[in-house]
Amino acid sequence: MPETLAITRLLNYLFGGVVATLLQIVGIHPAHPAAPINDAFALEVLVAGGLIAFFLLVRLTLSVEHPNPAQQIAEMIHEGVGGLGDQVIGKGYERFQAFVTCIALFVVLNNLLGLIPGIVTPTSQPVVPLGIAVLTFLYYNFYGIRTHGFFKYLKGFGGPLWWLAPLMFPIEIVSHLARVMSLTIRLYANMLASDLVTLVFFSMIPVAIPAIFLGLHFFVSLIQAFVFMLLAMIYLSMALTEEE
Repeated sequence: MPETLAITRLLNYLFGGVVATLLQIVGIHPAHPAAPINDAFALEVLVAGGLIAFFLLVRLTLSVEHPNPAQQIAEMIHEGVGGLGDQVIGKGYERFQAFVTCIALFVVLNNLLGLIPGIVTPTSQPVVPLGIAVLTFLYYNFYGIRTHGFFKYLKGFGGPLWWLAPLMFPIEIVSHLARVMSLTIRLYANMLASDLVTLVFFSMIPVAIPAIFLGLHFFVSLIQAFVFMLLAMIYLSMALTEEE
């Protein structure tokens, strides 16, 4: 078994047996049955737990007169995402704000973990961005169906001209499925490239020059999280305005 992080070993110790059993039930056989949880998943759990703790802290210490730093940060994020959501999604964006905010924070924190020596960026593993992309795909399609109804939502795939529907429908299906691949590859490829560039320069040059690439990794992490969130908003907007 490859060397793993302390949190991965802890999760495998606590839940490894249960996870291995569940994977075998669905026909998945992990490479290491005694330790089915890998570093990428463990770090995702750590990020999710950290976000939950942060939101709980903000909620429990909420104050109008004396907001603490955590509340101020949360309000800045809320206002920033809300302003963008109003522009991209439009009326009723508020009900989707929590989802896109969580997506952005989850992605950016997983991206930034790569700045810590000895940790491989979780989003540089293809399964991580794929999972987030699939969740986004299911989310916007669910709300598209909920808003318009199943048949009316599917009808929108055929385009405005009925005689082009047999051609447009399969094209639209492929186009929607390609969004999952697009979201996955964009995030995965950029973070993998950033990791590799930083690693190469750290192995060739001591400290000064690689520090520049750590700054680049930080910048790429923010940009990719923003792009992922923006595309999620655009897909939501398109799903909601179909046939209107």
